[in-house]
Amino acid sequence: MYEIINGLHAWNRWFITIVLLVVLYKSFTGWKKKSIFEKADNTMSLVLMILCDLQLLGGLILYIWLSPQTQAAFNDFGAAMKNSASRFWAVEHIFGMVIAWVLIHIGRSQSKKAATDELKHKKLFIFTVIAFLIIMATIPWPGTAANRALLPF
Repeated sequence: MYEIINGLHAWNRWFITIVLLVVLYKSFTGWKKKSIFEKADNTMSLVLMILCDLQLLGGLILYIWLSPQTQAAFNDFGAAMKNSASRFWAVEHIFGMVIAWVLIHIGRSQSKKAATDELKHKKLFIFTVIAFLIIMATIPWPGTAANRALLPF
């Protein structure tokens, strides 16, 4: 079960990255060009939010029940905090990703409530770019202590 959920989690990050970049591009250009906030803009932010919800669900299943890294960290949390790879999986990754998930939700909500199209694009861009930076900072990149492959195969 671990391999299946972890594989889905690893693949979904690429879908999130692609949609996130599209949302960033569309919201930034919409904000700067003062474009209409179209149905496609709303749909892309919805797709991003759904993908992030699925990612959080898979991540929580891994974190709480399936991941050997977090299970080992929970067995000796003091020792895990002294090891950068264990600390990354037990605290840093989940903390950063949950914050990013919250920002994605707030950005979508704020963009829907904004009074003007320009403000919708601006709010969506600001919250999404902050989430993007946090996501990029808390991905287990190759060569880091957490050291995961870029592609899940």
